[in-house]
Amino acid sequence: MVAALDRRYPPAWAEDWDRVGLVTGEPSTPVRRVACVVDVVPETVTEALAGGADMIVAHHPLLLRGVSSVAATTYKGRIVHQLIRNDVALHVAHTNADVAAPGVSDALAARFGLTGLRPLHRPAPGSPADGAGRGIGRIGELPRPMTLAELTRHAATWPPRGCLTPWPPGSA
Repeated sequence: MVAALDRRYPPAWAEDWDRVGLVTGEPSTPVRRVACVVDVVPETVTEALAGGADMIVAHHPLLLRGVSSVAATTYKGRIVHQLIRNDVALHVAHTNADVAAPGVSDALAARFGLTGLRPLHRPAPGSPADGAGRGIGRIGELPRPMTLAELTRHAATWPPRGCLTPWPPGSA
């Protein structure tokens, strides 16, 4: 599973300041259920455990800044301990998934029904992420004009709750 994620969202595509990849877990451990989350917080970990997830794939890094301790007495330490105790892997795909085409930005754009997509910010020429429509963010056209209130109501319906995914896809 880790190799598949790294092929789809190569760590080399991440911004220099970002922290992506495997955070907890053994790369060779089989994965049957994946919980996809935006943020690794106690509530998303609890939901993933209740759903029988073997792995959490998170968008935002749990450990973005330097860490001097993962003691269970700290907020992030408690999460790390809970994942390890329950043999749940944590993998982060952040700016490497933002820049991918298709990637997170494309999924969000599709949710809004945007057409004529182009990257908001392209990678530097010659960088590992340069190429084929890749870039952070997407700019596009809405299917119809909307007021800000309509757009806000539409945005509030996403992301869906309970995104536990069998792995590999199609197995249940």
